[in-house]
Parts: sequence; C-alpha cells; structure tokens
Amino acid sequence: MLFDTDVLLFAQQGHASAKAAILKASQRFISVQSLLELLQTNRGKSEHHLIKAFLRDAAFTVLPLTENIGHRAAIYMEEYGPGTGIQAGDAIIAASAVENELPLTSGNAKHFKFIKDLRFTALKVGRSER
Repeated sequence: MLFDTDVLLFAQQGHASAKAAILKASQRFISVQSLLELLQTNRGKSEHHLIKAFLRDAAFTVLPLTENIGHRAAIYMEEYGPGTGIQAGDAIIAASAVENELPLTSGNAKHFKFIKDLRFTALKVGRSER
C-alpha cells in the first residue's frame, strides 16, 4: 500500500482511522514526493528526527523518483491537469503507485479519483478522532 502525505500527517496528529489504515497494511510505502512534503512541514531538526523516526518505526519504504514515474506524472499533468486541479506532487504520488503496482490510500479523493489506472482507497478522517 502506498500512502499519500495527508495520511501520514493525520496519523502523526493522532487520528485513529489513519493509524488503523497504516497498521492494517502488510507493506507500507511512500513516494519520495511524500517524504519531501513531510520534511517541508517540519520546523527544525527535532521535528525532522520525529518524522524520520515515525517512518522508520512504521517500516515505511520510500520509493524513488524514476524516469518512468516522472514520465507518467507528466502524462497525468497533460491529460488531467486542466479542470481537475491536479498538482505536480499529486501526479508524482499517483504515478509512483501505478508504476509500482500499488494501491494508493489518501484522504484527498478529489485529487486522485479521476486517474483511470490508479487503484485508490479513500481514507475518511473525522474531526473527533483525536
């Protein structure tokens, strides 16, 4: 299972549904794009270490950005960009899932639901989960 950045952030914030989705997965992957997005949110070295520890402790594998992923992401931007609001980061994450033949779990269905070759699982996170 490949997880979108939002699922990781929800889990770190204590949302039970995000934690359960991660624990349920027998194998856990993230795109290098998600790693970069997580590191971008940190406010210093201590948070950087917490993020890295979270990923290590949950046994996540970071998938690299390959030429095929980049090519597929560019196709997604051309094909779906106008009118859908897909951003480059989401295209890279979706392409990482498809190229590695993994389903993607995200709380942002509107970012991914239109990609035909993507196996997508929507995560529902309630406000009262913490």
